[in-house]
Amino acid sequence: MQFHLNGFEPGDPEISDTSQRHPASGASGTVPAKVDVLIVGCGPAGLTLAAQLSAFPDIKTCIVEQKPGPLLLGQADGVACRTMEMFEAFGFSERMLKEACWINETTFWKPDPTQTDNIIRSGWVQDTEDGLSEFPHVVLNQARVHDFYLDVMRKSPSRLEPYYARQLLDLQIAPAGDSADPYPVTARLERLDSAQAGQIETIKARYVVGCDGARSTVRRSIGRTLHGDSANHAWGVMDVLAVTDFPDVRFKSLIQSANDGSIIIIPREGGYLFRLYIELDKLDAGERVSDRSITPDDLIAAAQRVLKPYSLDVKQVPWWSVYEIGQRLCDKFDDVPDGDVAKRLPRVFIAGDACHTHSPKAGQGMNVSMQDGFNLGWKLASVLRKGSAPHLLHTYSAERQAIARELIDFDREWASLLASSHGFDPAETQRYFIRHGRYTAGTAARYSPSLLTGEATHQHLAGGLTIGMRFHSAPVIRLADARPVHLGHTVKADGRWRIFAFAGAEDPAAPNSGIRALCDFLAGAQDSPLRKYTPDGGDIDSVIDVRAVFQQDHHSLAVEAMPSLLLPRKGRYGLRDYEKIFCADLKSGNDIFAMRGIDRAAGCMVVVRPDQYVAQVLPLDGYEALATFFDGFMTQPSASIV
Repeated sequence: MQFHLNGFEPGDPEISDTSQRHPASGASGTVPAKVDVLIVGCGPAGLTLAAQLSAFPDIKTCIVEQKPGPLLLGQADGVACRTMEMFEAFGFSERMLKEACWINETTFWKPDPTQTDNIIRSGWVQDTEDGLSEFPHVVLNQARVHDFYLDVMRKSPSRLEPYYARQLLDLQIAPAGDSADPYPVTARLERLDSAQAGQIETIKARYVVGCDGARSTVRRSIGRTLHGDSANHAWGVMDVLAVTDFPDVRFKSLIQSANDGSIIIIPREGGYLFRLYIELDKLDAGERVSDRSITPDDLIAAAQRVLKPYSLDVKQVPWWSVYEIGQRLCDKFDDVPDGDVAKRLPRVFIAGDACHTHSPKAGQGMNVSMQDGFNLGWKLASVLRKGSAPHLLHTYSAERQAIARELIDFDREWASLLASSHGFDPAETQRYFIRHGRYTAGTAARYSPSLLTGEATHQHLAGGLTIGMRFHSAPVIRLADARPVHLGHTVKADGRWRIFAFAGAEDPAAPNSGIRALCDFLAGAQDSPLRKYTPDGGDIDSVIDVRAVFQQDHHSLAVEAMPSLLLPRKGRYGLRDYEKIFCADLKSGNDIFAMRGIDRAAGCMVVVRPDQYVAQVLPLDGYEALATFFDGFMTQPSASIV
């Protein structure tokens, strides 16, 4: 898909009339007086969270943003494979794949040993290893990612729209012992729009989430601080439409020169645009990059020096910035001190740049921030809808702070490796890139054992679906209609848990099969989590969605012989759901049992969280362990929001 040929134009490239690419958006009027969740900031973390909560019309959500309207250009652009898997859950992965630039290979350049002022290609690697994900690593303007989330929100049951031009002034949190007020957090907002400039609005909330960036007012209001150091090293970044004879301009390219620093080239969507990350001089002690009055011409000149003997003729710079390398992290991502965890529940949270900042060159910031929002969103929804006990919310900070710490450590090492002032070895840069490919793809994140993540007691039953890591999808055939699908794509951003029951080798239709026994337990036993936690009148899969995967070819099984739990009657008319039963894709050779190390003789259950992470692996007859797991955080349904 090609666009931007005659100059950069933000918005949907499929709309020919550029004046129509940005319809009026944003909520009108004043913010509501009381809400269940107030989100401060329309960045990646905030919009992910808002999109997740917008799926629940019984949750009143408000999202506010200081800017006057949606983001149009600039900022982050890299979308990791794991993030694409998440976008599939939100329903816009196909739009991303169509519009984005796919990063298929990465090339490496070093000084020419025969003429060190020039550079030569030193190697290339496949950007993502085979089989790591069904999705590629792609690049697309962050503003378009925002557009897709905003579209999800508008089309949701809540029809959620942001309130723009609101600056958060402060937060007040009721004392921990004061349980009389169900809306314990009060926020004051100043309107910045010209018609209402200076007007103060007050909003009370059950929960507040600060997604308001590195200078977060929410973080400051709860007394949290970013800890870390700057590396006293400056980089520039610019999006350009340019003419160049550098041959790898449509590859991701890491270029290290002998005397003029390093640059990274990131090809961008549309076939013509590309991004340059440009190493600048080392900063003096105490110096800020803003002190240097760097201009786009300075960045272009620096890039031209590195690219010799190749030319770079820049025609347009749609966006540019300069920044200092630094890695900073909060010690906790909510308002509860460590010593009070046992006696206090969190009411205020921070996500994204509000609690972790780092350099953009590893392409992880936006991706990790969105995973923050996904992690917190389903937990807030579950607690507000009284599906889970409120202590579940402590797991957000515990899980995401550990992931952010890993990101900080990785970013510090990667940024140092790319900086010429530290000395460099182009071959080591390439080796490091390959060695950490799973991390940069976002697939290496792993949650430690906890309330939501089981021990590895039965991990051997599904060796390729690691407890605490994302559910690694694989192709299957849907039994009812022989359609090839990806099993992981059944995990949507709807707040539901999944139990994938992988059958043993026996005939699943047999009266004594493991799958039939499991279905009988789930459908009828007193301690079945489906019976305990499904609301009266709700569909049987409204809280926990059970699906089965069989080893046999789909032609050898009869859908009508399957347990009734796998063909549930749902909705107003009691229509059957035919999309719960799958078979291995034997025709293509993509046998999920072999690909994911499923024990063929015994089979197993794989429990998957609403955010696509594997929570537990159990034997097919592990009924007690399954019930105990859900009993640890779920509550039996009641009629109202807390």
